[in-house]
Amino acid sequence: MNAPGASVVHHPAETELFEDTLSCDVALPAAFEPGSTAIRAGATEMLLRSVALVEDSRGTDDGDDRGGDGNPQLQRLEARMDLALVLLGRLLRQSVQALPLRPVRWSRRGLRLELGQRTGAAQGSAGIVRLQPADWLPDHIELPVQVLGEATSGNGGVYLWLRLQSTGEALETALERHLFRLHRRQIADSRRPR
Repeated sequence: MNAPGASVVHHPAETELFEDTLSCDVALPAAFEPGSTAIRAGATEMLLRSVALVEDSRGTDDGDDRGGDGNPQLQRLEARMDLALVLLGRLLRQSVQALPLRPVRWSRRGLRLELGQRTGAAQGSAGIVRLQPADWLPDHIELPVQVLGEATSGNGGVYLWLRLQSTGEALETALERHLFRLHRRQIADSRRPR
């Protein structure tokens, strides 16, 4: 159940991570760091749940404006909050090193990142992937991963396959919900006239 137009990549990790499960092909600010580092699963879960609350209440997943015409004052308040978040995001991006925008294929089992160069990470080694879950929020989540493979892509880049490591049921549920929303957004975008 991947996105329309997703490229076909032949590697055993592709089957392990994406066969018979919901997956999304998106461009996200993302980075991989080899090595085992402790992550704060609670902070990642909280950030994903907060993103879900904001996006669900605003109806940004599928183009549905749940605010409707019911309350113009609420719409003005939301517009001001949107503007404040955009401005704050720009300020933070100037002071914090931003993650590079990368093509990512993502499922509940793991990720495939397209990188510019090899990482040198050995198959089976541990690492951390950092992802920005929402374009309007200049913050990232950290997920523990295990390297499944690395191979040269057709366009001169490098694919890196990463299996997500267990971080607890609450975070896994928040991740699955986030992926489902990304998938719905992809479907809605593909149906919009260009």
